[in-house]
Amino acid sequence: MEPQSTRVPVGDPDSADDVAARLRATGYLCDDALATVTFLALRMQRPLLLEGEPGTGKTALAEAIAETLGLPLVRLQCYEGIDATQALYDWDFPRQILHLRALEAAGASGLAGADDGPNTVAEAEKSLYDERFLLARPVLAALQQSPAVLLVDEVDRADDEFEAFLLEVLSTYQVSIPELGTVRASVPPVVVLTSNRTRELHDALKRRCLYHWIEHPGLEREVEIVRSRAPEVSEALGRQVVTLVQQLRDAGDLQKPPGVAETLDWARALQHLGTTELDLATAAATLGALVKYREDAERVRQSLERMLT
Repeated sequence: MEPQSTRVPVGDPDSADDVAARLRATGYLCDDALATVTFLALRMQRPLLLEGEPGTGKTALAEAIAETLGLPLVRLQCYEGIDATQALYDWDFPRQILHLRALEAAGASGLAGADDGPNTVAEAEKSLYDERFLLARPVLAALQQSPAVLLVDEVDRADDEFEAFLLEVLSTYQVSIPELGTVRASVPPVVVLTSNRTRELHDALKRRCLYHWIEHPGLEREVEIVRSRAPEVSEALGRQVVTLVQQLRDAGDLQKPPGVAETLDWARALQHLGTTELDLATAAATLGALVKYREDAERVRQSLERMLT
């Protein structure tokens, strides 16, 4: 669970252009379509489902939204086998045991069979499920902290049952804890779900959300992103790097085409080596910042000379 932010919310944007300007101020550059769907998700209080290839800026958008709205970001990283417990809450068992031992040591548990034993035992059991022993997981934390931004990252890695759970929570923005009652968000959190589309999500979840497919940026936008996020990299080197990355994506023969994050990593790596102009030897030596599969690295090395000339 992310720590609660001390920042003061700065108010909702009043147009798609306002969204784009605010995101740009954080270093996140988006096109008109993405700015529009983000504005509508905020205005309509609907979850925003972002799909696209890894590295296209889905997670970064949620982070930028939280920053520009001055809200805490609570992130739920999905994985195979995740269930409602990992998303909602758990009880701090070690602290409960210590609490119970403290009651026994103080003679307050009534376990010796005194007349008031049953009532005292019931009170002791009830005290074990006090809010101080509750471990809030991301979904519950977002409802408690709201207004907040809840990022449900890589929801496609979870299973159908978890999707159904999310759908229920996103429909009511409340959860029931049997020992404590219902926790309801005073203000619905801003919810961003991301998917790399390793599997199709169910229509019921998609209908609850506004949807946008994020493409890799075009040449000029990616150059602008590099200039914004890595200003220490010269404009000439940044353009060389982006041009080559764009060619690699367009070739379509890599297992994992580099995303914007890899473009930034490669540009920064080259800058740290004092590179002012991309050459064959330096490009080949730094491919570990750009591609992460051996087969992809071999393909790129075989194409570098042609691409650089």
